[in-house]
Parts: sequence; structure tokens; C-alpha cells
Amino acid sequence: MTQEEILFNQIGNDIPDSIKGQLFGKPCFKVGKKAFVCFFQNEMVFKLSGEEHGDALSLDGSKLFDPSGKGRPMKEWVQVPFDYQEDWERFALAAFEYVGV
Repeated sequence: MTQEEILFNQIGNDIPDSIKGQLFGKPCFKVGKKAFVCFFQNEMVFKLSGEEHGDALSLDGSKLFDPSGKGRPMKEWVQVPFDYQEDWERFALAAFEYVGV
């Protein structure tokens, strides 16, 4: 397991009421039945809105999540590189709050 995947699991497991699952065949964490984060290409992906979405997307190397690789990105999901690992927990909590409402 890579250090990126270890951190993804640690963050997800530390959020109360989050459940590990799968999203498009990728590891994810859910609140209820709704995914709020997933792990893809050694990066963490967050379902965000508003200011947090803009903050995440403004980071160098961040992009909208395109799990198919066919140019059809998911507008609310932002893939954030490991270079910004110090922000992963903050974005995960924001995603949890967004999806959990």
C-alpha cells in the first residue's frame, strides 16, 4: 500500500459514520449510501461545492474527476494531488458535510 493510500484510508476511517465502499471500482468512503471521497491514480478525490470546490480546483495539478478518462469529468468532484496532502483532511471533512446534508 502506498503512503497516499494509507493517508486516504486514515482520513476516511477517522471521520465518524463514514463507511468504506467502492465508487466506479475505486476505493471510497460514504456517508449513508452517498460517496464523498474516493482514491484514484494515487490522489484523493472529493465531492465539493462552493468555496471549497474553488479552493481545491485552484491548486496546481488539481482537476475535475474523470473516472472514465473519456473527457467526461464530474463537475462536483475534484481530484487533488498528493502534493497537497495537508489539505486532504480539510477537503474530506467539507465533502462529508456537503454529502451528509
